[in-house]
Amino acid sequence: MVQYYWNTNYQPPNYYNPNSQQPISPPPTQIPSGRPPGFVEGERSYIENILRLNIGKPGTFHFSFADVTGEARNTRSITGSVKAAGRDHVIVTASRNQHDFLFPMIYFDYAEFSEPMEYFPQTIGSREV
Repeated sequence: MVQYYWNTNYQPPNYYNPNSQQPISPPPTQIPSGRPPGFVEGERSYIENILRLNIGKPGTFHFSFADVTGEARNTRSITGSVKAAGRDHVIVTASRNQHDFLFPMIYFDYAEFSEPMEYFPQTIGSREV
């Protein structure tokens, strides 16, 4: 059991049998039995993976910041290319001055690519579209 909040009364579970002093295995975790329809093993069409497929392609990347006051300052558009993308961030290189920007993905709105973008093969059931 993982504790997400500090608790002075929390005691970790004792997986030892007091009679034998040998460890008892923890209870098994529940594993989902089925996959959603159309699921293809290995395909992960999350935004960061799509950005990774298109590293180096020119485009315009739009970001907005909800906690910034002033309408003119709460958005940012960068014309350039993706240098790298991670689970929670993207690095965009501006084509104008080769300046690198590191943005958290929570601020990412959308991207416009100047050329056809790469994407995962689409499937319906067991056939490829």
